[in-house]
Amino acid sequence: MTLGGKIRNGKSGYMDLEKFKFIKDKYGPFASWAVWKEQGEKSKSNMGDLNVLDPQQNPDVLSELKPDVVFVGLNTSRNINDSPPFSNFHPNYSSAQDYKTRFALKGTELWGGYMTDIIKDYPELHGQKVMSYLRDYPDVEKKNIETFREELKDLGTKNRIIIAFGQNVYRILTRNLQNEFKIFKVTHYSAPINQQELRDAIKSLIKNMKKLNLL
Repeated sequence: MTLGGKIRNGKSGYMDLEKFKFIKDKYGPFASWAVWKEQGEKSKSNMGDLNVLDPQQNPDVLSELKPDVVFVGLNTSRNINDSPPFSNFHPNYSSAQDYKTRFALKGTELWGGYMTDIIKDYPELHGQKVMSYLRDYPDVEKKNIETFREELKDLGTKNRIIIAFGQNVYRILTRNLQNEFKIFKVTHYSAPINQQELRDAIKSLIKNMKKLNLL
């Protein structure tokens, strides 16, 4: 399928169980999927419940996944190497802001997308420190871009929509990959906005994608 092809309910990038397990084993320490358990009583409730990403616990999960949609964050804010696979973007600590993403994506065409960070194995809370590090060590960025290319290849999809969380990620992706992929940007979920504002931004992004005949 070409870049201009449409994504309809994830069928253009079907995820079967074998590939799901392969992605989990290889990329689980720093990647995940834009599928969360229902919110519950509070806005941050159930964010860390990973049973929703277990096909044995949630038999419908594979049909929800859209590997053609790839959300990209900058890096993890803390070390999660010892956490269960797919823990990234599904934090269970109260200071995390990822709950805004769940609210923003629920019921939209982008729910079920793949999620990853462009810079692996560099936990840091402050994005500007990460960008400063990359300026000092440009080979680190180059290495991580190649890892990301391999990651996209392993997803097995051709019609990829790449969505950067925030300006820093967008800069990294566009300066390295703008001639290869269609790259969009949305406000980072840790920005000083509420969950409804992020949902409005996601809806605006979806509207633009539909104009481009991508959704």
